[in-house]
Amino acid sequence: MTDDRSAPTGLGRRHRRLTDEQTRERMLRTAIERINRTGLTVSLDHISFEDVIREAGVARSTAYRHWPYKDLFYSDLVRELANTTSPAIIRDEVALLRRVLAEHLDWLETAHLRAALLLELIRELAELDFQSVLDSPGWRTYLTLHAAFSSLTDDDLREQVRAALAQADAAHTARVARAWRELAGVFGYRLRPDLSTSFETLATLLSAQMRGLVITALSRPEVAAHRTPASPFGAAAKQDWSLAAIGIASLAMAFLEPDPQTEWNDNRLAEIHRLLAEWDQ
Repeated sequence: MTDDRSAPTGLGRRHRRLTDEQTRERMLRTAIERINRTGLTVSLDHISFEDVIREAGVARSTAYRHWPYKDLFYSDLVRELANTTSPAIIRDEVALLRRVLAEHLDWLETAHLRAALLLELIRELAELDFQSVLDSPGWRTYLTLHAAFSSLTDDDLREQVRAALAQADAAHTARVARAWRELAGVFGYRLRPDLSTSFETLATLLSAQMRGLVITALSRPEVAAHRTPASPFGAAAKQDWSLAAIGIASLAMAFLEPDPQTEWNDNRLAEIHRLLAEWDQ
């Protein structure tokens, strides 16, 4: 049996001096292995409980009586974030719809131009929505919670956050589905019968695509800046199309087709204005 006394063991092995590069490599590798085992976590380390007390203007004793431990406050905070970060149709979207319609009222007269008008609305709305999501801290919180809530170690809290996010997501999907159902109906479009699908499915895919582009753009700004001069899907003229606009228009045109039973008349313009008034409430 060979006795290799030159090989470091025990404390000798642990205390062997490493180079800076070895230290860096070992620390990073160990941290990555831990993360791969446990997953990244939702961190609220930058939120100071004491700073929140001061900014809220509440008595310190009362705050600590309600939350004897700071972890209890952070648990309530994550739960509240999950309940309140649901995205919604924004007022700027309604203003954009009204502006585009006012600029192209004559496009409502023929089926071809109505299709072009719908595409123009999609193009501009997609760009507005994408930029709003990308610039919104609330949206980033929403996306972060979706991505990381499963790493919460408290089983009850994790399930409560999951349920709150599911409810918020379902409500958002319902709003988007309703908006597309009414907008398509006003412009004389319907879901393609051969797909056997629903506006809720369309809304789910539209939201997922938008989130994916936003997440990509956070690390690759060129995704947000990219524009393609094009006139896709029968657009009236060549315009600059963002990636979000191309993606959303692609999904919309894959799901929608002109409804052969729709009759265009003077009442349809009034229906458009009624729809916008409802969204603005």
